[in-house]
Amino acid sequence: MTDVLRRGRASLAFSFFAQGVAFALLVTRIPAIQDRYGISDTLLPAFLAAVPVLAGLGSVATEHLVKRIPPSHVLRWSQPVVLLALLGVGAGDQLVEVAIALGAFGLAVGALDASMNMLGVSLQRSYGRSIMLGFHAVYSLGGIVGASLAWAGAHWHMALFVSYLPVVLVLLPLVLLGSRWYVDAGTDGKADGREDTRAGAGSGPLAFKLLLPLCLVMTFAYIGDSTVSNWSAKYVEDVLGGSEQTATVPYNVYMVMTLVGRAVGDFGVRRFGAVAVVRLGAVVAALGFGVVAVAPGAGVGMLGFTLLGLGLCVIVPQTFAAAGRKFPGASDTAIARLNIFNYVGFLVGSPLVGALGDAWDYRGAMLVPMVLVLATLRYARSFEPQPDRYGDVHERPRTADVGRGSNGV
Repeated sequence: MTDVLRRGRASLAFSFFAQGVAFALLVTRIPAIQDRYGISDTLLPAFLAAVPVLAGLGSVATEHLVKRIPPSHVLRWSQPVVLLALLGVGAGDQLVEVAIALGAFGLAVGALDASMNMLGVSLQRSYGRSIMLGFHAVYSLGGIVGASLAWAGAHWHMALFVSYLPVVLVLLPLVLLGSRWYVDAGTDGKADGREDTRAGAGSGPLAFKLLLPLCLVMTFAYIGDSTVSNWSAKYVEDVLGGSEQTATVPYNVYMVMTLVGRAVGDFGVRRFGAVAVVRLGAVVAALGFGVVAVAPGAGVGMLGFTLLGLGLCVIVPQTFAAAGRKFPGASDTAIARLNIFNYVGFLVGSPLVGALGDAWDYRGAMLVPMVLVLATLRYARSFEPQPDRYGDVHERPRTADVGRGSNGV
C-alpha cells in the first residue's frame, strides 16, 4: 500500500500547486481585470467580496456532498472548473460575463479548498505523522509561480486571455490525470474509513463548540494574511517612504518565507509537537507586525514582512490538521466548516485595516492583527493530539504497509 499512498500524496501535492498558481494569477491581475471590464472603484469591492462569500457557500455545499460521494470526486471536478473559470475571466468583455466567471470561480474554489484539505488530513492520518505543512508549502510555491507568470504577462502587456490560456492548457490535463491517484479515507486500509456524521461523532452543537477555537484561530490567521496581501505595497510606499518598485517586494518576501517555513514545518511538528509550533508561529508573526508598525523605513519593514511569512505560514495547515485529530470520525464535516472561516478572515481583514488606517493611523492599524494573532496563544491547547493519535513528539509508529521500506515518502 506504500505505492498507493506515495501516488496519492504526489497527486494531491500537485493539486495544491495548481490551485496556488490559479489563485495568484487571479488576485495579482485584479487591476488588469478592472481595466478590461471597466469596473469602477466603487463597484470593485463588491466584486472582490463576492468571491470569498461564494467560496464559503461552496465549502458549505461540500460538507453535504461528501456525505454522499468521496472528497476525491469533489476535488476531481471542482479544480477544472476553477481553471476554466479563470480562463473565462480573461475571455469576456461584458460586465455580466466577468460576474459569471468570478461567481463560478468562487463557488468552485470553496469546494476545492475544502476537499483538498479533507484529503490532506486523511492522508496524514494514514501516514501517522505530520505532512500537512508540506502540501501548503507546495501551494505557496504555486503562488510564487503564478505571481511570476502574472508579472510576465503584465510586463509584456499580454491580454488576460493570452496570459491565462497557456497555464490552463498545461494544468488542466495534468490535474485530471493526477486525480486518478487521489486517496480517500479508507482507500489505503489504514485511514478511518467512511466517516460517521452523527451528532455524537462531531456534527452537533456541542461539536461546533469544540471546533470554535480552531475557527477563531483560522479567522485570525487570515486577517493577518489578507493584511499583508492587500496593504503591504501601500504601507511600504505611503508610510515607510519606499519607491513604487520597492513596494512590490514585501508580498514576494512574505510568500517566499511561507514556502520556507512550510517546507521545514512538518519536521518541527514531528519533533516538538503541533502546540509548540503554533505558539512559536503566533509569536513570530506578532513580532513581525510589531516590527512593521514601528519600522523607520522600508528596509526594516522588509524584516517585519519576513517574520510575518515565517510565523503565519504554520498556523493554517496545523489548524486543518487539528480539526482532523479532534473529530476523527467526522473530519470532513469539521474541515468544511472550518474552511468557511478562511473566507471570513479574508473578508474582515482588509476592510478592517483600511478603515482603521483611514480613521486613525496605518501604523496603529498594524497592531490590530498583531493582537489577534497573539490571541492564538490562548487557543493553542486545541492543537494537542488526542490520546493514541498522531501529531506530537510521541507520534505512533508507521505500520508495515505504510512505512516499511520507505525512504521519506
